[in-house]
Parts: sequence; structure tokens; C-alpha cells
Amino acid sequence: MSAETTPETASFPWMDKSLSPRERAEKLVAAMTLDQKIQQLHGNMETIDIYGLSAKATTKEEMDRLAAQIRIERHVKAIEELGIPRFRITNGPVGVGMGDGTPSPPATALPMAIGLAAGFDPELAYKYGDIIGSEAATLGQHVLEGPGVCLHRTEIAGRNFEYFSEDPYLSGILGIEVTNAIQAHDVIAMAKHYVVNDQEYERFRTSVEVDEHVLRELYLLPYEMVVKDAKIAAIMSAYNRVRGVYATEYRYTLHDILRDEWGFEGYVQSDFWSCRSCAASLNAGLDHEMPDAKWCNETNVKNALYDHSLEIETVDRALVRRFTQMFRFGQFERPYNPGVIDAMGHGAISREIGEQIAVLLKNEGGLLPLDPKTAGKVLIVGQHYYAGEACQGGGGSSKVDPLYTVPPLEGMQDVLRDLGSDATVSKVIVARDLSNLAEAVAAVKTANTVIIMAGVVATEGADRPNADLPDDQNRMLDALLGLNPRTVVVLKDSSPVLMPWIAKAPAILEAWNQGAEDGHVVPDLVFGVVNPSGKVPTTYPASEKDTLYYNDLVRYPGTDEGGGFPVIRYTEGLQVGYRWFQAQGIKPLFPFGFGLSYTTFELSDLAVSGAENDGTQPITVTFTVTNTGPVAGAEVGQVYLGIPVEGQPPKRFVGFKKVQLASGQSERVSIVIDQTATNHPLSVWDDCTRGFVVRPGKYTVYAGSSSEDTPLTATVTVG
Repeated sequence: MSAETTPETASFPWMDKSLSPRERAEKLVAAMTLDQKIQQLHGNMETIDIYGLSAKATTKEEMDRLAAQIRIERHVKAIEELGIPRFRITNGPVGVGMGDGTPSPPATALPMAIGLAAGFDPELAYKYGDIIGSEAATLGQHVLEGPGVCLHRTEIAGRNFEYFSEDPYLSGILGIEVTNAIQAHDVIAMAKHYVVNDQEYERFRTSVEVDEHVLRELYLLPYEMVVKDAKIAAIMSAYNRVRGVYATEYRYTLHDILRDEWGFEGYVQSDFWSCRSCAASLNAGLDHEMPDAKWCNETNVKNALYDHSLEIETVDRALVRRFTQMFRFGQFERPYNPGVIDAMGHGAISREIGEQIAVLLKNEGGLLPLDPKTAGKVLIVGQHYYAGEACQGGGGSSKVDPLYTVPPLEGMQDVLRDLGSDATVSKVIVARDLSNLAEAVAAVKTANTVIIMAGVVATEGADRPNADLPDDQNRMLDALLGLNPRTVVVLKDSSPVLMPWIAKAPAILEAWNQGAEDGHVVPDLVFGVVNPSGKVPTTYPASEKDTLYYNDLVRYPGTDEGGGFPVIRYTEGLQVGYRWFQAQGIKPLFPFGFGLSYTTFELSDLAVSGAENDGTQPITVTFTVTNTGPVAGAEVGQVYLGIPVEGQPPKRFVGFKKVQLASGQSERVSIVIDQTATNHPLSVWDDCTRGFVVRPGKYTVYAGSSSEDTPLTATVTVG
């Protein structure tokens, strides 16, 4: 026995920390029996008919009941004789949701991911991921299934709350920060749902047809960014088909792109019950079936090995990939010893995040911020989800069992008391059938200050039927607005909504599904403790007919082309989100990147270095941001590019920076557009060369405060 060898490493050479994670994984797999290998290919939950069960769940309440019924044991069994720990997997991406255990361990209920994106702040995203990673580690979990980096292709997609934005660059930047923060706690981060999993309707059956340049420039881009820039440890494969092949069996995306092109060294896990085969999936590049062994079980694996449709080397490869990441993060050495989460400390950070992501959409006559000393009788009114309890949002598997929540009335009372106000707070909960609407109308008329709370709580497993507020809330708002001049509408949304009542609303604040600190965040904002600084990460249409999916069954929800399942064709190409509205010449209700403040800002003095460029040199865009208003606030300077290539939308988002400024203060902001960056800011996909290329021509640089408000322009000549 050498000086470096211990009794443990002599018996278990894979526990030798002087070896690389991959070397340790290879030694472990080499020591395993076939039965042990098969046992590690899948989760340990009893197989159920998830397709039949989920078909009956189309609302948030039904999805929550389904989740409670399933109560998933989210793990792979330990093999004690080899030192392999029970591998614990928790859902994300909006907190530790449905972690391994029955019941699921409670955690901090954070704001929704779409809300986080509204912060337009990478540092804030890191704080968000830090809470998730810290709590996952404290609870003894090994994997956090997040971030979600699919795009908001439609406003009605049920899972938009889990994803950041309609824009791939913004999604990728935030995904990188969240990933880095999670993995800093030695927890495996898992980007999902790979790929083009952009709707919940018929998610188990749908096939997506998408052109290669669209796939590369939009839908794959955030995954490429988190793989290359964050070294993410795992990818989750989606439910849907891609070009007729289930995503779990599509070798082109799982192997050719992910591994051969991008150099991904992690492992690929199936979404829960998305695996549809044994040999075909493993051969394509799937490494791990969750949550059960419906396909990668002993019978199927051994039969496939026997008939050579599967080779043992492929099984070994799958296990080495996962074990490598476990060794990378020290998970074999870490005993299961769950601790106690700092609930109030993390809640305070959640409150801070929530305050930085709210978007002031309208503020007629400077109604906001309200003066707490003259608030008088404050009335909170709305349906229960939004006005009666903390709006946690997000139905389905990602829902967090919260450590605590702050309801609206109690939170409003707390904030007003802290501000030294003698205002009183009451509430009227409007029934979902509006049967007590008359009571609410009477209360609004007699109040001094009215806060109407409305919104959307979307759910996994079902898309919204349209972009309207659900449960007849538009009719509620129409009846309540115009009765009292001191009325503020607070939206608690999980995706953009239509606002047919907007002309009657003097002030609108988009607060999102806030989670635990909902009750404190809203009054902090409306009473001016914090100045709103969020920007909408996804375009709000003025009308349903303005959307890319309106009256187009081919685009959504798909049509049966003879295969017995819906086929969705992304015929809009690159025209998604703000790109759609600009290419179509449609004015949105609120454009991507829009958000007001309690102060005002001016952008000026644009300068561009590298304006004569061969396409390989960075371009530095510099401008001045000045706070021209009466109070301190934050502005997001945004940079877009006009790409001189046929078929490209008018503008592409390529850079941003959030700056905090006192009244009258100016700051010179520089944003670098680096062609070597993983978002390929100047490039388009070229099918002939099978890569991103920069075309010669005159590129237009736009700088401003939203995708529509870009008063500063310059030209860059490339080639």
C-alpha cells in the first residue's frame, strides 16, 4: 500500500480524490455488476399512468391535487456496498419545489422566473440562484432541476412562469448566473426542457417542425450559453417530439449538437415520464430515466443487450457521465444531514428581489407613489389568489411548499406601520363568479385608497385558453375602475395579459407571482419605499389578433398531418416576441424592455468603437444615462442590432446594463458586442458551413430604454 493509498481507496479506488472526477467515475462503473448498473439508470418511484392522470388536470387546482397525489420520491436508490449515496433530485426552477421526500421539504417561495427576468440584472439573478442552491444543499438534495431556459413563444403557454423571456440572449445571460450560483453550492443544475418545449397543450404527443436557422438562433441559443459559459452539469430532455422524433430519442440534439458541437460533459436526464424507449433513448444520448423504471428496467436493458440493439459500453457511458458530475461536486463524500433554512434571512432577500423586478406599466398624473400619511382607509380588493393570500403562483411540479407567506392585508399593515402611517387596511375578496361584485363596488366608492389585485396563476400541464385574465377578472376590473380616482391596479401575473380596461386605470404595477414576500413587496412599491425599476421581458399584445398564434392552427396548437398527433410548425421563423411585432408593424401594448419609474431618464451621447470592422473585432457601444427626475432610481440601458441579412427581424437584443442613479446624476455606460461570445451577436446560422457566420454589410446599432424606444443609432460597417 503506497503512502497515498488508504484502506478505503484500496477497496474503493473511485474514492481517491487525487483522481479526476471522470477517472473516479470510470473506476466505479468498472466495479459494478450489470444489475447494479441497471439500478442506477433510473429513478426509484413506482411506475404510474401519468398520461392518464395528467389528462384530467387542466387547472392550477387540479395540477396541485395531482402533485399532492403523486408525492414523488425523487431519487435513485443508494448502493451502500459501493459507497453510492441515495441520489436526491428536487424540482426547480423557482425554488426547491417537490424535493425528494414525503412530504416534500419546505423552502423559500421565490418570485417566478419571468419576474426575475424583468429585473434585467445578472447580479440579481445570481442572488436568486444562490438562495435556490443554498437551500437545495441545506436540504441534502443533489440536483436542482433548473434553470428553465425555453422561450416564451406564445403569451398563453402554461409554463412561461418557469422561463425567463421571449428573448434568447436575456434568457441565456440569466440562465448562466442562476446556474453558476446553484453549482457554487455543489448542487447539480439542470437546464430544461430541451428543446422547443414551448407549449403545454398535448405536451406528451406534439411534434415541432422548425427550420435549422430558427432552431439555432432562437431556441438552442440559451442552452448553448449555459453549456459553454456556465459548464452546467445536466440537461433535461423534453416531452415533445422534435421533427417527428421524441426529444429523448433525438440523437441530433442530444449528441451531435450538445456534445460534439458544444462540448457538453454533463449528463442528460429525461423529464419525468418523458422517456419512451430503452435502447433508442440510451443510444441517442439520454443518460438517466426519471422518475421510475418504465423503460430502462432490468428486462428491457438485458433484452436489448442480448439482441445487440444496445451495447454495454453505452450503458457504461451513461453512468460515467452522471457519476462524473457527482464526483465533481463532492456528492459521494457528503453525508445526508439536512439542516435548517434561514427562512427569514432568505425571505428578506426574496423581498429585495421582488422589489427590483416589479414593472411600473402606467402612472397617470403621477398617482404613484402614494403618500402613506394621506392613505386613509386603504381597501384591497380582488379574487382570493391575488388579494387574499400571497400569490405564489405556478401550478404543477415546480410549486414550492413555502416556509412562510405574507398575505396582502397583513403585509400592507406591516409596511404602513413601519412608515408611521395611521392608515387602516381592509379587504374585499371578490368571488370567482363575481356574485358579490356589488359589495366590492360599494367598498371602492367609500375608500380613500384602492388597491385592486388581479392576475394569472398559470400551471404546468395546460396552456391558457387566451391572453385574458381568467375568472372574469376583466369584467371585475371594468366595474371597479373609474369609481375612485385613487385606484391602483396591481397585476400578479405569470405571463402577459390583455388589458381592455387600461384606459380607466390611472396606475398599473406588474408585480408578478411574488411568492412568500408578496404582502410586503407590493406596499413597499406603491408607497414609495422602493422605486420600481423592472422592464417587461416579454411583449404585451394590445389584442389577441396581434399575436403570432391568432387564427393560425398550424403555428398553435398544431394540426394532425396524418400521424395521429399534433404537428406545430414554427412558420413565423425568427419573428418571435418583439421581433414579431416589429416585423409585422404591430404596436404592442407594452414592448419588450419597457418599464416606467418614479423618476425620469435620458440617454444621450452615443459613441461606437469598432465601427469599421472585419467581423471579428468587438464593438463597444457607449452612451450616457442621466436621471432627469426628482428621486433616485434605476434605468436599464439596452442595445439592439439591425442585422443586414434577408429574413432577419428589424432588431436583435445584444446587450444591456442596469444603472442606479441619484436625482441629477449621470453615468457613462459601455456595452461590448463581442462576436466571440456564445450568443453570436453579429452572426446568422449558415446551413452550408454548418455554423454561425458574420455577413458583410452595414449593421445598425440601436440604444435606448426599450425595444421600441431606441433614439440613439449608429452604423457599423462589417466586411
